[in-house]
Amino acid sequence: MPDHQPVHARHPLSHPERRPPSMMRAFLDGQASGGLVLMAAAAAALVVANSPWAPTYFDALHAYLGPLSVAHWINDGLMAVFFLMVGLEIKREVLDGQLSTWSRRILPGVAALGGMAVPALVFLAFNASDPTTARGWAIPSATDIAFALGVVSLLGSRVPTSLKVFLMALAIIDDLGAVVIIALFYSGELSVAHLGAAAAVLAGLVLLNRLGVTRLWAYLVPGAVLWWLVLGSGIHATIAGVLLALTIPLRASPAKPDDMAHSPLHRLEHGLHPWVTFLVIPIFGFANAGVSFAGLTAEALIAPLTLGVALGLLVGKVVGVFGTAMLVIRLGWADVPMGAGRLQLLGVALLCGIGFTMSLFIGLLAFAEAPLLQEEVKVGILAGSLVAGLLGWTVLRLASRDVPGPGER
Repeated sequence: MPDHQPVHARHPLSHPERRPPSMMRAFLDGQASGGLVLMAAAAAALVVANSPWAPTYFDALHAYLGPLSVAHWINDGLMAVFFLMVGLEIKREVLDGQLSTWSRRILPGVAALGGMAVPALVFLAFNASDPTTARGWAIPSATDIAFALGVVSLLGSRVPTSLKVFLMALAIIDDLGAVVIIALFYSGELSVAHLGAAAAVLAGLVLLNRLGVTRLWAYLVPGAVLWWLVLGSGIHATIAGVLLALTIPLRASPAKPDDMAHSPLHRLEHGLHPWVTFLVIPIFGFANAGVSFAGLTAEALIAPLTLGVALGLLVGKVVGVFGTAMLVIRLGWADVPMGAGRLQLLGVALLCGIGFTMSLFIGLLAFAEAPLLQEEVKVGILAGSLVAGLLGWTVLRLASRDVPGPGER
């Protein structure tokens, strides 16, 4: 990762107390308006998808604008911008924040791995005997970062910032893992030409960073090319946003070496924040949460595929995330996020059971030729995500009185 040294190690005047506040921290610690907008958009999508306007809603999403449908522009284009902003915050935290030490990096990484493996095992417990439905084993392995962070934002200061950063890091690792799974098990043929060209562009971006270039346009223009190449490579295009973020410099301009508030990373992060919070995420929620319940039968509710997905998200995620996190902590390999307690960690593990976008995407890929199975997948995702979200919100709200033990700070 470029910019491998902490900010305060690179310049003596960039003392931690003098560094500008992170825009993502301001979003997570501030009012819940962004989360409320997201929840309203998702609720509106469900209402519209089950109303007389449903045909118009679905037709609009499948309408083409240039080479891509509206849904693809939203999921592959707009969400790449969201992942760019999150990637910027992750880089900042890794270099000079909550994830700047090994003990704090390992916790979200191991928890994310557990949160991918255990849900898959729970799913297979219901579907291993059927080769057709077993193909969907990865559906409950993904966490929807937008919705999870939206629920957290509703709780405001009740959740410690360190725990919110932990959730953000875990969800990013989780989604990147889902992208790898899609590439290996659900993608069509990968384009070697596109992958090679994308790698060349990424290498050029890293070189710009190493040469000390601090002009944002020098990164954003190649970044747009990187997105287009990743989109055509067969790998999910949102990963381009994270890759671009890792190359954006976290250093002051040579002309103003003492002005860390105007580093390329901070300027881009602050510029993206209002657009992502109040436009990108709500549009994304409205486009993806609309599921029609028309023709839903009782058999579909108790089908092995439905139960495997729902319980994989609800039970598998909390066992995988919370169980592996507590194991790592008890072994002394990592610390509990600063200021957080076990009950709060449990609440975050429950929120990881909100699957939505990536789970829906994997489900469509796994059962592209089976509309009935797609409907069962959607029901399972909605049920598991809804219950996990409500339980996670409740636990975190009650856990505000959970005081960390002496060895957990």
